[in-house]
Amino acid sequence: METRSAKRKKLSINAPITNEEEEEEDRISDLPDDVIHHIFSYLPIKSVAQTSLLSKRWSSIWRSFPDLDFTTVAALTTTTNPAAAAALTSITTPAALISSLRRRVQHHVSKDAKYADQISALIEKRHSDIRAVKFRAFVTFSTLNRLIRNSVKRNVQELDVEVFTCDYFNFPRIVMNSAALKTLRLKSWHPGFRLPPLQIMKEGLKSLSVLSLSRPILHDSPSLIDLFTNSSFPSLKKLHLEACFGMTHLKIECPALEDLCLEHNFQLHDLEISSPKLEKLRVFSCFDASSNSNISRVKIEAPLLKNIVWSYNAVTQECVLNKLTSLHEAVVGFFVPNEDLNAAKFRSVSNFLTGISCCKSLTLESQCIEVLYFLVLIASVFFTIMSKNDRVSMCSFGKLKCLELSTGFEKHNNSALAGVFRSAPTVNTVTIKILGDDKAERRQWNKDLWQSPSSGEERYWESQTQYLNSFLRHLKEVRIFGFTECANDVSLVKFLLKHGKVLQQVFIFTSLSKPRDSLLREKIKSQIMGFSRASSNANIVFK
Repeated sequence: METRSAKRKKLSINAPITNEEEEEEDRISDLPDDVIHHIFSYLPIKSVAQTSLLSKRWSSIWRSFPDLDFTTVAALTTTTNPAAAAALTSITTPAALISSLRRRVQHHVSKDAKYADQISALIEKRHSDIRAVKFRAFVTFSTLNRLIRNSVKRNVQELDVEVFTCDYFNFPRIVMNSAALKTLRLKSWHPGFRLPPLQIMKEGLKSLSVLSLSRPILHDSPSLIDLFTNSSFPSLKKLHLEACFGMTHLKIECPALEDLCLEHNFQLHDLEISSPKLEKLRVFSCFDASSNSNISRVKIEAPLLKNIVWSYNAVTQECVLNKLTSLHEAVVGFFVPNEDLNAAKFRSVSNFLTGISCCKSLTLESQCIEVLYFLVLIASVFFTIMSKNDRVSMCSFGKLKCLELSTGFEKHNNSALAGVFRSAPTVNTVTIKILGDDKAERRQWNKDLWQSPSSGEERYWESQTQYLNSFLRHLKEVRIFGFTECANDVSLVKFLLKHGKVLQQVFIFTSLSKPRDSLLREKIKSQIMGFSRASSNANIVFK
């Protein structure tokens, strides 16, 4: 078929073309539709829609534009106010405030009704297939159902929905029969949605590669051990489950799964993951920390797992991590109330750390050092003081090269910190983030006696020298954030400089201090610069 450009060429073949005519030639309109659609995908949808006013050609391009991202339009204003959204979804929010916020939701649903209907009508009028539909809105269930139904009829491949509703709504079953749908993200800020019967979900959604469900209500079916099996979701590569109310048991065996994220599943007791292709795992703020009535457990088998983030999770009573031989990076953080400590959870922490001991990069978050101290983990692992039946062993992190720690760095944590150093015999880089605590009593460095190991902190670190021999022979770089003039901080720096045989760089990032302390701080800096160094290449940098 002859293009407009070719027609113009025929008409003007004998006519000379001036510079002005050359400048006025519309070359963008002559681009193929697919190319223009690709350019449009980088623009807000409002700007894309405005191009339809230019000409019939541009109107046609708009009507066939396959990526309808309405999240760039100012709707669902509560999501732009994190405080309001958090209050509305918090289980601890006072009833009076909940009632007030619900009235606001009802108001916004009425206000946004026209907006949601316009989106639905726009999709319904489309004659070509749609690749993606993304929207956020306050909607009624009927409007939501109609919008999703119209999208599925246009063979939508990616459906991303984030809504507030006046009441619970049922998961739209029409998506179950879609053979075109590849990506489904459904989030209900308030009050949540109900999943269809698990058997229906297993039989549908066979083509999905990405599934994200936020705030589903599972009180009627708290056990999801038969949903994500070997036979269901055969194409699923990425799964995200957030705030699944009522979910107590979860088993995942999807054969193609590569990326798994679980967040805010507070009622979870039992998690089992067996995935041959899983590469990324993130579990944040999960498991029930308040109930001891049910046995909680974790079992993970993922031979290709490369990255694991296990952050702010309650410690389960049982933990088994198998075949994590490909692990490269691990981020670990526990949440353990003091009154929740017991021998079973003590062993669980030990088993977890042993299970990730193949990693090359390890980050221990804020409460980890404290947990290791309170559970006396280091004593049980390294000095085997427990009875033979209860004795716990943990492999050293023999492949670890990068270690990051966050700690309040009080004196009683030194033994836990030394134990972590001992378990990392070949580490090259250590980063320590000292967390400030105004209530903690931290003894100031005795600047008058700095030439001799007089303090208890110095004597302790000197007593660990023979046990940390391998660690000190491999350590090359140290970064300390939140450094103060306290004895713990200075004693550790002095010890590492004195015994770090291949140490090259020590970066010290000082915490903010009062102006009247600046003179003292400068004196301590001067003293640190004068500490003896085992490595002639050791360089100290204050920032």
